[in-house]
Amino acid sequence: MPPMELTHLQRLEAESIYIMREVVSEADRPVILYSIGKDSAVMLHLACKAFYPSPPPMPLLHVDTTWKFRAMYEFRDRVARESGMELIVHHNPEAMAQGINPFDHGALHTDLWKTEGLKQALDKFGFDVAFGGARRDEEKSRAKERIFSFRSADHRWDPRNQRPELWDLYNVRKRKGESIRVFPLSNWTELDVWLYIHLENVPVVPLYFAERRPTVKRAGSILMVDDDRFRLQPDETPLQRSVRFRTLGCYPLTGAVESVATTPREVIQEMLSTKTSERCGRAIDRDHGASMERKKQEGYF
Repeated sequence: MPPMELTHLQRLEAESIYIMREVVSEADRPVILYSIGKDSAVMLHLACKAFYPSPPPMPLLHVDTTWKFRAMYEFRDRVARESGMELIVHHNPEAMAQGINPFDHGALHTDLWKTEGLKQALDKFGFDVAFGGARRDEEKSRAKERIFSFRSADHRWDPRNQRPELWDLYNVRKRKGESIRVFPLSNWTELDVWLYIHLENVPVVPLYFAERRPTVKRAGSILMVDDDRFRLQPDETPLQRSVRFRTLGCYPLTGAVESVATTPREVIQEMLSTKTSERCGRAIDRDHGASMERKKQEGYF
């Protein structure tokens, strides 16, 4: 009987599950970084498959900036309940005390809430391995990073000092004080993720699908007015537009795209003709003074 040939998505799934099992077998205290986006949804789905019938043997960690879309918080709490996993939500107390927000503080908002918040949470709970949903095709500095990203005791990443990864051979041995960020979806593309969501019926936040929403156009982006904290400029009046999001972050920093795609199948069809990058709507990626590579070297996800 000839060996069964796997499809492209089956090979990606098998690789990700292998990575998760390999890491958990060696880790002292692993955790899944849960950002509530589509990549986190796929990663959680894979983790559930990897350790079925038991729940994944690690908690979910959401480093919360308090500025996510309301729909993301509702989705996060529901998914955590249904998965049977512990959900840890961490807020950086310094950012909270200083009232850091995306309207007044620019890159400092990301630095304090996300980078420093993540480092605080990993230290506080003693996690030595953190799974993340980053993919190489998202952004050029992520393309440089290996599947196993070793971080120093103060969580810094050195792009000039990465371990080789040949075929599927991974070296998970940590030096004293080191931790590891592990990216099981590194070899996936945005299209792979959506095909998998469609075929596996993976639940995702409804914001990924088109709906008429209150929006304003600002600095080349379409921003959704998600709650009464959104600061309208004198010449702005929210208009209802049919939009969806390709990526999700803090709502004042995340641009939508005009769309009529209301299902995963329609999103995939739309993607096949799009010419823009997935993260073109993320304001933090356009802040050259705080490039993604520099943020990652300082401990960002």
